[in-house]
Amino acid sequence: VSEWHMILQNNSLASLGFWLSACLYSGMKRMIMLLGTLLAGTLFAGNSASGDGGISPDLLASTAPEADIILVYADNDDDTSRRGREDKVRAHGGKNYRHFQRAGAGALRANRALLEELRKDSKIRFIAPDRKISAYAGSASYDQPEVRTVLGLSSSTTQTGAGVGVAVIDSGVNKLAGFGTSGACSTSRVVYSENFASDSGTNDLYGHGSHVASILGSSAACDATYSTSAAPGVKIINLRVLNAFGIGSDSGVIAAIDRAIALQSTYNIKVMNLSLGRAVSGTFTNDPLCQAAERAWKAGIVVVVAAGNLGRYPGTNGYATIASPANDPFLITVGAVRDPSNGLGTSRTDDTITSYSSKGPTMLDHVVKPDLVAPGNLMIARTVFPSTLTNLFPGNVKQFEDINGNYFKLSGTSMAAPVVAAAAALLIQKDSSLTPDQVKARLMKTAWKGMAATASVYDSLTNTNFNIQQDLFTVGAGYLDVQAALASTEKIGSTQSAISPRAVVQNGHVVLTKSYPNLTGLNVIWGTNVIWGENVIWGNNVLLANNVIWGENVIWGTNVSSGYNVIWGDNVIWGDCNAFSVALTASGDN
Repeated sequence: VSEWHMILQNNSLASLGFWLSACLYSGMKRMIMLLGTLLAGTLFAGNSASGDGGISPDLLASTAPEADIILVYADNDDDTSRRGREDKVRAHGGKNYRHFQRAGAGALRANRALLEELRKDSKIRFIAPDRKISAYAGSASYDQPEVRTVLGLSSSTTQTGAGVGVAVIDSGVNKLAGFGTSGACSTSRVVYSENFASDSGTNDLYGHGSHVASILGSSAACDATYSTSAAPGVKIINLRVLNAFGIGSDSGVIAAIDRAIALQSTYNIKVMNLSLGRAVSGTFTNDPLCQAAERAWKAGIVVVVAAGNLGRYPGTNGYATIASPANDPFLITVGAVRDPSNGLGTSRTDDTITSYSSKGPTMLDHVVKPDLVAPGNLMIARTVFPSTLTNLFPGNVKQFEDINGNYFKLSGTSMAAPVVAAAAALLIQKDSSLTPDQVKARLMKTAWKGMAATASVYDSLTNTNFNIQQDLFTVGAGYLDVQAALASTEKIGSTQSAISPRAVVQNGHVVLTKSYPNLTGLNVIWGTNVIWGENVIWGNNVLLANNVIWGENVIWGTNVSSGYNVIWGDNVIWGDCNAFSVALTASGDN
């Protein structure tokens, strides 16, 4: 008999209707309380089945007369099939049909008759519900210094990301002081804004997107700020997809991705930041979010995604909690690290993964994620006052007497992702010919490999100590090292792919492979005969094995290792898990 896992939540969040369902899990005997990072949205949903091969099982099971759906187009979809599809939608009473050709998707409300007609369309690869999506961030109680200091970048660093366009797909980005609003900075670097959320306007009502953008691209030249970003010269393309409560939809995010691709040449959009996510609802090859983000990647845009904030989930010790679209092997997935000195330390040697940072491998596809980790705990940055988050967590407002304006503290992989997005912008400013795969490979190879095999993290809010195994599925290729990445001149071939590897079980061990059942023809870089292979990517300790080389000898411990049984053992998390959703308040890690 399955039991509900109750999720403890701040009363103010509950009043906003953020109570969401919990996961049905066979064999569990106790009620579980989770206090993690603010996360509203489905993180586990459905099982590994993909319907009848072209439709999501929850659509098949639904008895509702109408449903909001997403169509994933086949690669060979064209204008002729589009026009025929539009005729079909009109003839069968479809509503609000939108076509996102660049993102390879469509969105509409369909009745049962139309759904059956669309299933016959050979140019539609998959049909999925238009799912809800949300931001990843939480409240915090300690200070983190400015991001450039964290990354070892000085004000004299040549690269600032100048001229590089970064699409921030989030809750909106207000034209704050750090982005240029007056005086010498009267020309704002927020060069384009558009709304795809359920409420009106392009301003940030939630307070998340502006905080993310401030970490990414706030400039001390425009405002003597405490929190100067890693890339203070980038152009911000504000594509708002989350409403005043931090909630959006797949269709809104896909529309924003489609717009970013369309505006790519106009604003030199080379990087996209997605500090949001939702359930892994099926294989990434069918997931509308993953497929849209892949389209941006293949169009030449580096897509950086937050891993998610379920590292404290006890059912799997946090393993297999990577959300979508962070589960896509093409994209750069980012976990969050913490400084136990609360930003006062001068060395990264004592920094560890945060307790809440989601771990791989991904559900269903077993993709090795995250790809790397970056500062994301207790981050101080600009945001909007007032906003939903500042009203909910007034204790996180940070005021400085010598600065005209307020700052806000947040923790989460949402905060780590823009640090990596900024690093990508710096690399591209230095060498504009870099492809997304070349950027990903360089960031992973140059990532610092010195993180200890294990870590212990204490959370004062819950009086809980978390013992964490800092392995391949926790820290990925290591800790972002911007200076090393900028100093490197190594470059993989322009036609080579840096897709993340896949974990498989062989003879009772977990090994890595570069092949995927549904992906063929890729010239994948990982291998023993190239400079990018062997332990240069993942270091010597992250697999907790002595023979860390590529191929069949890459072993993630044995069947007694932490995480093994909960992923591949008798209690594998997929299959029994229905909609698992959380909305968590957090203090950040101490």
